[in-house]
Amino acid sequence: MRFLTFIALLLAHPAAADVFEVRMLNRNDTGGMVFEPEYLELKSGDRIKFLATHPSHNAASMPEMLPENAEPFKGQINEEIEVEFTEPGFYGIKCIPHYTMGMVMLVQVGEQPVSSAEIPDDLPDHVTERLTRIVERAQTGNGI
Repeated sequence: MRFLTFIALLLAHPAAADVFEVRMLNRNDTGGMVFEPEYLELKSGDRIKFLATHPSHNAASMPEMLPENAEPFKGQINEEIEVEFTEPGFYGIKCIPHYTMGMVMLVQVGEQPVSSAEIPDDLPDHVTERLTRIVERAQTGNGI
């Protein structure tokens, strides 16, 4: 009987979600105004804690790169924010003050291939360049 109770308890509590930390930086070895890491693969229910490592940064969802039914979010400048990602798909994340400088990252929730990430045509040039580079590096595993 104890064994059945133990099994019931295990089934009632699904595996804990992971929490990943992303640092918001003025510079690292890939360039200036960056999220580190710039790409993450998550399971539904995983969370990201965005750390205000350097001043004047925030993390916010990009409306043009948000899966259907996903909740948008916007952190405050110089403040940590923790976000749960539940909807499968690709999430574009930006730092609002440094967005036009290309301070973005890509989050993949689920198992679809990274090659299926759609980068909108009307983004600022630096954003398009960085997201394209992120997708290319994720596909090859080079530097991600």
